[in-house]
Amino acid sequence: MKFTFVTLFQNIIEGYFSDSILKRAIDSNIININYLNPRDYSTNKHNKVDDTAVGGGAGMVMNPQPLYDCLEDLKNKDKNVHIVFLTPVAKQFKQNDAKRLSKKSHIAFVSGRYEGIDERVIESYADEVYSIGDYILTGGELPSMVMSDAIARNIDGVLGNSESLDIESFETSLLEAPSFSKPANFKNNYVPKEYLKGNHSKIRSLKIALSECKSKFFRPEQLKKHIIRTSYEK
Repeated sequence: MKFTFVTLFQNIIEGYFSDSILKRAIDSNIININYLNPRDYSTNKHNKVDDTAVGGGAGMVMNPQPLYDCLEDLKNKDKNVHIVFLTPVAKQFKQNDAKRLSKKSHIAFVSGRYEGIDERVIESYADEVYSIGDYILTGGELPSMVMSDAIARNIDGVLGNSESLDIESFETSLLEAPSFSKPANFKNNYVPKEYLKGNHSKIRSLKIALSECKSKFFRPEQLKKHIIRTSYEK
C-alpha cells in the first residue's frame, strides 16, 4: 500500500511514521509514504497557493491551479491512485471504510488549509470525501493521519497479531470490553475475578456484558444496533 499526502506542511505528518507499528511496516515495505506539496506546482511568482474567496467572506481559500496541476501530475503517474479529500462537510469516516480502503494499492490524502479548498478541484479529482468528526481543525493533516493509521492497521502484516482486529470496538456493534494487565491486584484495585479462573466461556460472557455496559453509557446507539442485530439472529 502506498500513501501519498498532498499537503503544504509535510513536517506535521512525517514524525507520525517515525516510530512504532507504522515505522516497522515502512521498514518491511508493507506500506510506502510519499509527499506532494501544492506550492511546488504554483505558477505564481511568489508560489502563493491561496486567494480571497469569490463572493466575499472571511479568510482565504486554496485556489485551484496549484492543486489541480499537482493532482493531474499524480494521476498521470498512477492512474489507479484513489484520491481522498478531508473536509468537515462530508460523510463521517468509519471502521468499515478503513477495512474497505485497506484493499487499495495507492491512496492520496488531500489536506486543506485556510478556509478550505476550491470546490472545483474537489469535484474534478475526489474519489471520496471524508470527515473524521463534527468539529473544525486548522487543516487536513491530522484527519489524513487518522485515516491512514486506521487503514494501515487492516493491511496484512502491519499488526503483529492480526487476531487483535477481531476484538476491537466497531468490529461489532458494541464497544470493546475493558482491558486489564498484570498484576491482578494493583493498589487494592482488582481485576474481575472471572478473568483469573481460566474459564474462557465465562470470560467471553463477562466481556460481552461489560461491552454492553460501556456501549450503554458512552454510545447508546451502538447498543441499540447490537440489540436489533442479535434479535434478528435468534
